[in-house]
Amino acid sequence: MDCSDLFSQAHRCLMSQTAHEKTYLTLLSAQAWQLNHLTLTPPPLPPQHIHQPGHPSTLQLVDPKTVPRRRLGTLHGQAALLHALAHIEFNAINLAWDAVYRFRDLPRAYYDDWVKVAYEEAFHFKLLQRQLQHFSLDYGDLPAHNGLWEMAIATETDPLLRMALVPRLLEARGLDATPSLIHRLKTQKNNALAAILDIILHDEIGHVAIGSRWFCYLCQQRGLPPESTFYQLLKKHFTGQLRPPFNHAARLAAGFSEAELAQLAHWERDKV
Repeated sequence: MDCSDLFSQAHRCLMSQTAHEKTYLTLLSAQAWQLNHLTLTPPPLPPQHIHQPGHPSTLQLVDPKTVPRRRLGTLHGQAALLHALAHIEFNAINLAWDAVYRFRDLPRAYYDDWVKVAYEEAFHFKLLQRQLQHFSLDYGDLPAHNGLWEMAIATETDPLLRMALVPRLLEARGLDATPSLIHRLKTQKNNALAAILDIILHDEIGHVAIGSRWFCYLCQQRGLPPESTFYQLLKKHFTGQLRPPFNHAARLAAGFSEAELAQLAHWERDKV
């Protein structure tokens, strides 16, 4: 390990380019943190703007509208879906490390949580990468869009905004979409990928719960009511679609309240 502090090591993981390097460094960094080999002493330089974290040189980032639809009934569609899911998990590794690198002077438990998330996202990525290899593909062989990292840039100045708009908005949308995808995969007899998504769904509930925990903590520190603050941040910063049905049970387990879920049900009506 070249770095003695967690923030520098998080930056090293962020900027590593190959999938092998990023996942391997994530594993080493998580172990070093658990063994108290990394300190919370910040490096001399403050957090820097990261226009784009490291990724494979073959990866072509394109406009979301140009990404072709993925039809599960074809091998090409299944491969495209796998690559899209791997891209989400690769970005999730970066988002977890950026939450460590960028936001300082928070309780140690905050860093415990986000190092754990980075480790689990790397595990998810490797599961999907192995499945991709059955199609003679590797991550970076197909185009992908950059929406997740664009949200990281939009929230880089405030951890409260980051917790609201990344785990509690973008990642929580995955809680809603994944069960129906698992069902479709099982219908297509793609039980291997369905089993991986079962693992990811279970872990992502915990990741969104971590976002909820630190969102509420930061609201308390600033004297803000969490439920109304979350909805106001969505109205101010998010212009996309957020349509029911929501995965009610998963969202409750991930730290959403019944009142928040009732508000979200009216999102399309209220955002105009």
